[in-house]
Amino acid sequence: MGCGLSKAHVHPEVLVFHRNARLTVNGRLLIVQRHQAGWAQAHIASAMGVSRKCVKTWIDRYAIEGEAGLVTRSSRPRTMPTRTSAELEQRVLTARDEHRDGPDVLGPKVGVAPRTVSRILRRHGVPYLRDCDPMTGEVIRSSKLTTIRYERERPGELVHMDVKKLGRIPDGGGWRAHGRSEAVRGRGIGYDYVHSLVDDHSRLAYSEILPDESGPTCAAFLERAAAYLRAKGICRIERLLTDNALAYRKSNDIKRVCAELDITQKFIRPHCPWQNGKVERLNRTLATEWAYRQVFTSNAARAAALAPWIEHYNTERRHSALGGHPPISRLSPT
Repeated sequence: MGCGLSKAHVHPEVLVFHRNARLTVNGRLLIVQRHQAGWAQAHIASAMGVSRKCVKTWIDRYAIEGEAGLVTRSSRPRTMPTRTSAELEQRVLTARDEHRDGPDVLGPKVGVAPRTVSRILRRHGVPYLRDCDPMTGEVIRSSKLTTIRYERERPGELVHMDVKKLGRIPDGGGWRAHGRSEAVRGRGIGYDYVHSLVDDHSRLAYSEILPDESGPTCAAFLERAAAYLRAKGICRIERLLTDNALAYRKSNDIKRVCAELDITQKFIRPHCPWQNGKVERLNRTLATEWAYRQVFTSNAARAAALAPWIEHYNTERRHSALGGHPPISRLSPT
């Protein structure tokens, strides 16, 4: 087609597109290809569901800049004459620290609109007054809105650990295999406890199915998980983050293993599971991609599928938080 353009000519880094863009880079490339093949611009626009102006824009940009012209550009203005000055923003932040008032009160004090004050406070990550102690100004309430997304700088600096409970599958399969009419199948046969540990930096994961979630069981799992991480190149676990389950907080076995491995225990705030979000997200992925992705006709069959899936997760599965790479890509070869 014309000059023989293809997707292979577009560097992978330019396949990212603006969240409001009508077309991806490959869509823009298709416009150029069809134009070079002799299509009328009106026909291209009709076939691709875009305006004629959009079609002409990408054709003209390609004519001037080549494939580089198809790359997404920032929509931010080159100049912003009306942007609030750094000095005024600092006055707003200082006034907030001093008076601990909301935008409607701070606005007249610093001489700007309340909406501008609100935007400045959000831009600088200042918490809402409702989450702060009225006397000291300290944040005293946790919420998803005030939680800051983070990632540790090196493997082993922090790991997350948790347990997910799954109902066991009766021999021959449960209701997923036989339908809701067989809902009574499997009642009373108990649960599997899926213990999981995730490295915060690399997202390297390790999981086992165990019979319970007692302190000794959790401690033994932590020892095996640490050995697994060492085999993958993470020589030491520095900190361990868990919820406030009794097995984690009170167990002497857990404390003994942490002391032997020189691990510092950390706990999330009560009723704030998102603070342990990385392993909670792994639990959800385990459910959707391993436990419930296919119909298992026995509990043993599901259990046997866990280790291969974890290996796939660590070495092959694309991870959105890692730019589409698997967790192993963040570790040095062992």
